[in-house]
Amino acid sequence: MVTKLDITHLKDIVAALPAEEKARFQRIYAVNTTEGSLCIPPTMEDWVTQQFGSVAAVTHQQIVRVANGVTVDETLFNPLRGFRPTQGKESANLKTQLARASIKDLFANPEANTPADSFGRVKGKYCITASNVAKYDSLHSIVIFNDFHPLHFSREQIIDYLDTAIKWARQARASKPEAKYFFLIWNCLWPAGASICHGHAQVMLAQERHYARIERLRQAALGYHRRYGANYFDDLFQAHRSVGCAMEKEGVRIMAHLTPFKDNEVVLLGDALNRSFKARVYEILACFRDRLGVTSFNFSLVTPPLAETEEDWTGFPVMARLVERGNPDSGVSDIGGMEIYAASVVSSDPFELAWQLREYLGVNGG
Repeated sequence: MVTKLDITHLKDIVAALPAEEKARFQRIYAVNTTEGSLCIPPTMEDWVTQQFGSVAAVTHQQIVRVANGVTVDETLFNPLRGFRPTQGKESANLKTQLARASIKDLFANPEANTPADSFGRVKGKYCITASNVAKYDSLHSIVIFNDFHPLHFSREQIIDYLDTAIKWARQARASKPEAKYFFLIWNCLWPAGASICHGHAQVMLAQERHYARIERLRQAALGYHRRYGANYFDDLFQAHRSVGCAMEKEGVRIMAHLTPFKDNEVVLLGDALNRSFKARVYEILACFRDRLGVTSFNFSLVTPPLAETEEDWTGFPVMARLVERGNPDSGVSDIGGMEIYAASVVSSDPFELAWQLREYLGVNGG
């Protein structure tokens, strides 16, 4: 009987599942635990106790390693890293930096100070598009929010940003019909890679094939279906749900990801980019901002291709991902050699994240 639902007990939680749920979980995930030990010199004991609660907590550290064998993603969890001091919702330093950036705001007058796409701009109620000066791809533009502050968003604004992005994609495709693969990213503030503070998202429409990581996911999902005769994304959600890390609201499936790229990653799956999906996107963003105190994040949105393709996209959902990117006041990056070359290392607990999401969304149980 598992008494505590947290990442340190994941292996026991899986072992206690009914046979069918356990088999489904284990054909996607492998969970291993190990212990790291060290010796603290007497001169460090006071600092360690103040920082981590006790010397014993540091001398014997439990590491949980979760690997997704379908997508070959992996995350290392060390609960000790969760004892770091938590950041505030918006520090005085962040306010100062944003106020300074607003003085020389490059996006203050986008129609005068940003280029338009060759097929024109798309105007929403709360945003406008512009062509990206230094492009990732031939069809790469930005959705500039009317509000400078990237964290000042409402439900209506988020829905409008997404609606405008899709309108841009349709207009872009009309200018280049061979472009079919839509992708959106929102890098919020400098820890997430934003070079401009003014709130904005980036939209792309690729040709020939989708971007590499999305294509890898499509191929992995098809391989899973061929092997098990089941939809990978359905089973992924059920695997999360069986251990208490997923929930559903108004047709949108929400997971506190068990192999997050960085801290507090949420994955949303939907059958369509409908109003319910867009409303859930807003709620997750608002939960990060208002409940978790997150000020910097990466958000992405991918849909099945906008037109028929040669490759098989059967069963591929509309998918959004949101991940925290650390404290803007910190001078230390949250990504290092491990994340780039090996595996993700995180301090957050998906079980705690799932609890916070359920509380904020008003969803009971799974």
